[in-house]
Amino acid sequence: MKICIDCDDAAVNLKKVLFEHLKNKGVDITDLNYSEGKENAMYPEIGFNLAKEVAAGNYDRGISICGTGLGMAMIANKVEGVFAGTCHDVFSAERLRKSNDAQVITMGERVIGPELAKTIIDAWLVSEFAGGGSAPKVSQMRELEKLSFHPQNK
Repeated sequence: MKICIDCDDAAVNLKKVLFEHLKNKGVDITDLNYSEGKENAMYPEIGFNLAKEVAAGNYDRGISICGTGLGMAMIANKVEGVFAGTCHDVFSAERLRKSNDAQVITMGERVIGPELAKTIIDAWLVSEFAGGGSAPKVSQMRELEKLSFHPQNK
């Protein structure tokens, strides 16, 4: 599994912690470092870039971090084919994958500490889409997403 990670200026420390944590576990992780060399890069363009990389199939999953994780989730969900959610607890992270088949997790450095963030990411990475009763719901989300991105096909 190939993972990418990135953050805005409000989450540099947590990104470093998670990157090292996953690298030490042998995870194939890339720091996109979108803002390097760019003046005033803001979370919308950083999160959008990460989501586009996932949507293009360059990475299986992505971790996007800002102050709260909320803005990163909002912008990632603007990329067709990408499902993202903010998680600050293990149960939500598992459900993000198992019930919703989301490829991008977002979190906030101002909301959770590094040890909890590691535990959340570990749970998310080992979780897979379970299908079952959630399959028709995810399918419906994918169909409704098409209406949003391609309104001419209504």
